[in-house]
Amino acid sequence: MPRTAQIDRKTAETQIRLSVDLDGRGALSAKTGVGFLDHMLAHLAKHSLMDITLAASGDLHVDDHHTVEDIAICLGTALLQALGDKAGIRRYGWAMVPMDETLAAAAIDLSGRTAFIMNAPFTAGKIGTFDTQLVGEFLRQFAASAKMNLHVNVAYGANDHHIAEAIFKAVAMALRRAKEIDPARGGQVPSTKGTLGE
Repeated sequence: MPRTAQIDRKTAETQIRLSVDLDGRGALSAKTGVGFLDHMLAHLAKHSLMDITLAASGDLHVDDHHTVEDIAICLGTALLQALGDKAGIRRYGWAMVPMDETLAAAAIDLSGRTAFIMNAPFTAGKIGTFDTQLVGEFLRQFAASAKMNLHVNVAYGANDHHIAEAIFKAVAMALRRAKEIDPARGGQVPSTKGTLGE
């Protein structure tokens, strides 16, 4: 069965149409109005081998916050829907990614429970025009909507752009492993409870 999902979300602040294919080739088609987010989503798609198609408009005259947050909600919701009952997946994924002077690690459990921890030494308030705090906000909402545990730790880094990029690449690589079908599992749900639902 195709592991795909499509989400349409409309609020007074944003309008978003997003689709994912978990077994894609890492392609991204995105028009969000937030250039740095598009850059990070390209890394997320490419290194997770998840195809993402996204069109978003939001109240960018206020700031980027609502658009970034709502895209994360839609992406997490789509991931959760596309995973279905999670039968046969690896469930856990982890990665450590260097980006020049930066080293970032991410670990994921597609458990059906939400937890988010991030330790990242951002030193400036912005990367270009993008608020650095939105990196954590995006990942927090992504984890909550996907009902997964997501832990991110940046051991060291000096350049905020490199830190953000290493984080998104590490999350992507961890997600790639976690969502993969494990042939050795024989289609079983990877839980002693027999379910990874609520």
